[in-house]
Amino acid sequence: MPSVVPQPVVAKLTRAAVFLIVNINSGTENEIAVRGLCADLSALLRAVGFRDLQGRLSCVMGIGSDAWDRLFGAPRPQYLHPFREIRGVHHAVSTPGDILFHIRSTRMDLCFELAAQIMSRLGAAVSTVDEVHGFQYFDDRDLLGFVDGTENPSDQDAINAAIIGDEDASFVGGSYVIVQKYLHDLKKWDAVPVAEQENIIGRAKLSNIEQDDAQKAPFAHNVLTTITEDGNQLQIVRDNMPFGEIGKGEFGTYFIGYARSPHRIEEMLDNMFIGRPPGNYDRLLDFSRAVTGVLFFVPSASFLDEVKPESATQIADVQGAAPPPTDRHLSRSTKSDGSLGIGSLNDEAKHE
Repeated sequence: MPSVVPQPVVAKLTRAAVFLIVNINSGTENEIAVRGLCADLSALLRAVGFRDLQGRLSCVMGIGSDAWDRLFGAPRPQYLHPFREIRGVHHAVSTPGDILFHIRSTRMDLCFELAAQIMSRLGAAVSTVDEVHGFQYFDDRDLLGFVDGTENPSDQDAINAAIIGDEDASFVGGSYVIVQKYLHDLKKWDAVPVAEQENIIGRAKLSNIEQDDAQKAPFAHNVLTTITEDGNQLQIVRDNMPFGEIGKGEFGTYFIGYARSPHRIEEMLDNMFIGRPPGNYDRLLDFSRAVTGVLFFVPSASFLDEVKPESATQIADVQGAAPPPTDRHLSRSTKSDGSLGIGSLNDEAKHE
């Protein structure tokens, strides 16, 4: 039987990215326009990406909780809900967002062109909520000077961390993604001695070597963002990017984390903002402020290819209750540029 084709959630890191969040304007005609883009996205991606096949252009489309009900109705992904605001020592805000486009390439011009084509295709159907252009900063460092993403899983480990298996049979091949835009107070950060910065991160600044566990401060960023259950580490796939506008004096990191369940990312954020135990919060937040926060579901590429513009109820008709999970979203692998031939997606989410 044909396998489900995921969106390129675990694509390799690139030098450039565009993070585009839009809201769907009210009106049935606007919902039809967005559903129409779903099936056409792979064609847009192929058309733009063909201009430089070495540019590794990819796009992930995520759907927010309210937008899912408007576009597709039932059934819903098992863990899809609005981003949960966190009020601890610091504040993780929840902000609007119906659709996320995470566009990646080795070239910013390819990212820019695909974003422009998507917005031209959607026209008046959507309103832009947030747009961030990310860039690779020297040797994969953030603007705080530390290498970002060192512990990212790769290959099969990344698939196991980010791609839904049989635990939600109607949405095999999907994923969840949480995004947050953090603004850094670089003047305040740069005034901190390097040794103290290293204790806040839990890693050497120059060499990128992780501190010994006995040396790490309990509030270190890499301590509080490590989640274990039954002795096993629960991983996520990050593709964070620096961004900034010199004239505005605005600099930051765009956090984007994919997981087969949002719970593990939410637990990381609880540890960061509230503390583990409460009060032992992530000291990095004394210098970095979250100004957005949105949770999206990422359906499989096969799912998007089967979307019909006219009706939200067609999704339930396509999925049905009778066929086995692998038949619910028929693959169009020849249409899905950037999709991954990853074989079985049935590795269990054993700890969630």
